Amino acid sequence: MDLRTLRDISAIADPIERARAISRAMTEQQGLTEEAARIRRGAIAEAREAGHNLEDIAKALGVTPGRVSQMRKGPVAKAPAAPVSQGPPVIVQRALPTDPATRGSASLFLTEAERQGITPGRRMLYIGTEPASEHVAACLRVEPGEDVLARRKMMTANDVPVRIATSCFRADLFAGTRIAEPEFVKPSLQAAIVALGYTFGHAEETLTARPATRFEADTLDLDPGEWVVQVLRASYSTEGTPIHTLETICAATRHIFTIGQVGGLDEF
Repeated sequence: MDLRTLRDISAIADPIERARAISRAMTEQQGLTEEAARIRRGAIAEAREAGHNLEDIAKALGVTPGRVSQMRKGPVAKAPAAPVSQGPPVIVQRALPTDPATRGSASLFLTEAERQGITPGRRMLYIGTEPASEHVAACLRVEPGEDVLARRKMMTANDVPVRIATSCFRADLFAGTRIAEPEFVKPSLQAAIVALGYTFGHAEETLTARPATRFEADTLDLDPGEWVVQVLRASYSTEGTPIHTLETICAATRHIFTIGQVGGLDEF
């Protein structure tokens, strides 16, 4: 993130849009920072293996020799690439933007997988309250760290983990409703939201590629350095109330993202 980006974001008149923009920029910056740190560790380790002493490396970096000695070589984060020897265990498609007719993450995934001849599966990982991250808080218009209701599940394709989908809701609107109950909501989350009196108005969707967190790597059984794609969808009622924020973490090498474009608006 550079000064020009910060100035552009600061100039956004709508405070909610300004907060949402800076949250997206911070998420992207975090991923870049983590990647840069891993690359630096690898470069320092290679320099030491080549015979450079700690004092010379520390002087060049402007740090102490003790700090350099702590920088061990680790896996370097890199953009996902197709394996040379064999392909990934499964490839699934993810349509963007999400079809308004199938807004539920689970129903959309089941439909996509079955159309592709893949056996889909899902497993609930967590239901309860948790502190809102920066980007989720911006979508739900709450303070970062404020408790929100979260429903987190893992999607599999042919028994291979491919996505972590977390539905987040404002606790002041949905605590004590069917949305907070354990297990899957039947027939769907969408139906439960409508039954509570909310009508879908519009949604905003962003996509960010970044290195996986430790939790994401462990849950999705990712290889060292493998990236994920974060699809963040914020849905609002016809009155503009933030109803549902869906964060889907996709294993990057196990997905193909197809992008739809409205007819009549093509440019070459």
